[in-house]
Amino acid sequence: MTPQSTFMVLAPLADGQEAGLRALLASMNLRPGVVDPESSLVAFSRFERLHFARFVILDAPTAADVIVYGLPPRQWPTSLVFLGDCDGPADTFLTDLSRRSESGLRRIFGFCSGFSGEVDLLDWMRRHECPPAASYVNWIGRTVVQIREEQALRAALVEHLQDNAGNFVAEPPAAVRERLLRFVQAERQAGRLQLSPAAPTPADWRMRNRLHKVGVPLALLVLAPFLLLASPLLIYQLRAREKTDPEITPEPEQDHMRRLTELEDHDVSNQFTVFGDLKPGRFRRWTTTFLLWLLDYSARHIYNRGYLTRVKTIHFARWVFLDDKTRIFFASNYDGSLESYMDDFINKVAWGINLVFSNGIAYPRTDWLIKRGAKNEQAYKRVLRRHQLPTDVWYKAYPGLTAVDLERNSRIRDGIERASMSELEVREWLRLL
Repeated sequence: MTPQSTFMVLAPLADGQEAGLRALLASMNLRPGVVDPESSLVAFSRFERLHFARFVILDAPTAADVIVYGLPPRQWPTSLVFLGDCDGPADTFLTDLSRRSESGLRRIFGFCSGFSGEVDLLDWMRRHECPPAASYVNWIGRTVVQIREEQALRAALVEHLQDNAGNFVAEPPAAVRERLLRFVQAERQAGRLQLSPAAPTPADWRMRNRLHKVGVPLALLVLAPFLLLASPLLIYQLRAREKTDPEITPEPEQDHMRRLTELEDHDVSNQFTVFGDLKPGRFRRWTTTFLLWLLDYSARHIYNRGYLTRVKTIHFARWVFLDDKTRIFFASNYDGSLESYMDDFINKVAWGINLVFSNGIAYPRTDWLIKRGAKNEQAYKRVLRRHQLPTDVWYKAYPGLTAVDLERNSRIRDGIERASMSELEVREWLRLL
C-alpha cells in the first residue's frame, strides 16, 4: 500500500507584486476555474502521483473582525500558498516537481519576498512548508495510478457489455462473470488494460502509523485524570465564552460571491479554501489544538476508508495553524456543489463542525461546543462564504469522478480479482457495471 501525504508551501509576496502574480496564475487556466493540466508553468497532469493541487493568494479580508473583542487587527502579509495531495512522501514529490518544473515554479515564486534566481528551489520550498495540524484522506492507499486503471477497467467492461448485450441476455450471472473475466484477461494480455499490484507498504510508515495508533490513546489515558480534575474550570471557561462570544454573520459582498461562484461547478468536484482568526486567548488556542489532534487521529485510523463520520464526498482535507496559532487555514476537495457540501455537514455532522470551527471568530454561538452553531444554517453559511478565498489555480487528477465512483470502481476490480464469489455476490457485482 502506498500512503498519501500533503504539502503546503507558504510565502509572503514582495511589495506590489499581487497583480502580476494573479495575472501569471490566471495564465495557467483555460478559463476561470478550469486549469490547463499541460500548462507550460506546471504541467500537473504529467505527475502521476499527484491527486490535487492548488495555488491561492492568501489574504485576510476578515482580519478586522477581532475588534469586537477590543483588540486591534493582526497584520497579515498577502501571501502565496501552493498545496497538494500526493502518493508517497511529500518530500519525494517536491523533489521531482522542483526538477521537472523548475523554470515555471521559479517564475511563480519569483513574486515572493526573499526569492531570487540564485536560491535553491527545493530548499526554499522546504523552508516554507507548513505542516497540517490535521489531515484527512478519503481512502488511504488508493493511488492515482490505481484510480485511472480502475476507471479504464470499468469503462472497458461497460463498453463490452453494451456491444455484446444480446450475447449476455440468457446467461446466468456466474456465466456472465466468467465471460467478463476472460475478456479482461485478454485485454490485459494485449496490453490494453493494466491492473498494477499494490506496492509494499513502506516499513517506516507502517511502524510510525502503529506507534501513533497506540501512542495517542496512551497519552489520553495519562491526561485523563488531569482533565477530569480540571473539568469544572474548563466547563466554566467554555460556557462563559459561549454565552458572550459575538456572532458576525452579515451577507458576503456581491463581488466576493461572484468571484467565488465563477470558480465553482466546472466538474463534479470542487475546491474549498477558507482562512480566519481564532478567538483570542489561550483557552481557545489550546482547545483547538487538542481537538485537531483528536481529529487527525480519527482521520488516520478510523475514518480512512471512504467517509468522514457520515460524509462520503470529501477526497482530501487539511487544517493548518498559521501566525503562531492565532489563525487557521482549511482546504478541502469535495464532490457536488458548495451548497450540498455545507448541507451535508449541517444535516449529518454539525456537532463535528462545531467542535473545531466554533473556535473561530464570527462563528454562530454553540452550546457545550457541539450544539447549535452550524444548525443556525443561514448564519453558518454566511460565515463560511465570508471566510472563503478564491482559488486561483486548482487541479484534479481524475476529472468527472466522485469519491463514490472511486469506491465503486475498486469494488469492480475486487470482483475481477477474487477467486470465487457466491451467486448473490455476483449479482451485486454485476449491478456495479
